[in-house]
Amino acid sequence: NVLNSPIPSLRAALPAPSSLTLEQKAAFVFVLLLFVFLGLLIVRCFRILLDPYRSMPSSTWTDYMEKDTFDYRIA
Repeated sequence: NVLNSPIPSLRAALPAPSSLTLEQKAAFVFVLLLFVFLGLLIVRCFRILLDPYRSMPSSTWTDYMEKDTFDYRIA
């Protein structure tokens, strides 16, 4: 068994079989949250690409259409 080896350098080179430290757990949770956030952004971008007019408020294009028809009536 390497852990019971009389050579101290072999025992020091191997990581301890204990669990993750608090900093490693916090970093893991932070990275996991970043991946969730990235996944949500990717899904939102694909939804906008597939149906761009659904995310646009209706007042944006109805105002433009009314203004366009009004300009047409003046001319």
